[in-house]
Amino acid sequence: MVDKAISIAIIIILIIVMVSLGCTMELSKIKAHFLKPKGVVIAIVAQYGIMPLTAFSMAKAFQLRPKEVVAVLICGCCPGGNLSNIFALASQGDMNLSIVMTTCSTVLALGMMPLMLYLYCQGFSNLGDAIPYGRIIIALLMTLVFCAIGMYINHRVPQYSKTVAKVGMTIAVVTYVTIGILAGATAGDAIFKATSSKLLAISALMPLIGYTLGYVLSTLFKLNGSSKRTISMETGCQNLQLCITILKVAFRPEDIGMLYLFPVIQIMFQIIEALVFVFLFRCHQRFRKSSKGI
Repeated sequence: MVDKAISIAIIIILIIVMVSLGCTMELSKIKAHFLKPKGVVIAIVAQYGIMPLTAFSMAKAFQLRPKEVVAVLICGCCPGGNLSNIFALASQGDMNLSIVMTTCSTVLALGMMPLMLYLYCQGFSNLGDAIPYGRIIIALLMTLVFCAIGMYINHRVPQYSKTVAKVGMTIAVVTYVTIGILAGATAGDAIFKATSSKLLAISALMPLIGYTLGYVLSTLFKLNGSSKRTISMETGCQNLQLCITILKVAFRPEDIGMLYLFPVIQIMFQIIEALVFVFLFRCHQRFRKSSKGI
């Protein structure tokens, strides 16, 4: 009964998150960045180049079991999420670029996510038929539909879109906390087994590598400071709500077990590490201002 409640809650939260994400998107701003696509192209390369490769490398390095490999690869191949928009704002990044990047990676996920999963699964001999590509594509189509609904709300009644986005994110946070409490109360031992020390290490390393390499890549292409911070946040912050939904909906419970909760742990590390980077950036800014004042 509780497991069914968690499944329903996960689907509902994804719908809320994707509608909220759509409410932050403006077609005019998206068009402007497409006319000067350098930042977007670099961001997409970072999103679908760095993160899937990182997930594959982590799975190989830690010698994960097949079910764990599936969970890690799906997380690594997910598009950017709206957490990145929040942290891009907190780090004084380019918000237009952030929203366009999230939009593009979400739309491209329909093709890129199954493609990346197929390519990287070839590196594991026992994963031939482990990925239900059809059900994953259906889940991705569902997210795009609700994202489009959010965009429509923003276009038709823009005065309400910010409220919808804020309320949506608040509901998402409360729901995740509730899911964590319910899951912990009903299956604490199973969650502990699902989150082995290897998976905990991967949960911490993947966002950190994404933030770092996203910044390095944008620096190599000589983007400005705000764009570098934006791409860094977009690369490290993935739409793990989508990952949870795919693991829960596309796989049978006996196949995936409690591993659908692995992305929840990674979300925690995404937030903690992003807050550290934002704090360091703010300290650096304050130090520079005080130095100039002297």
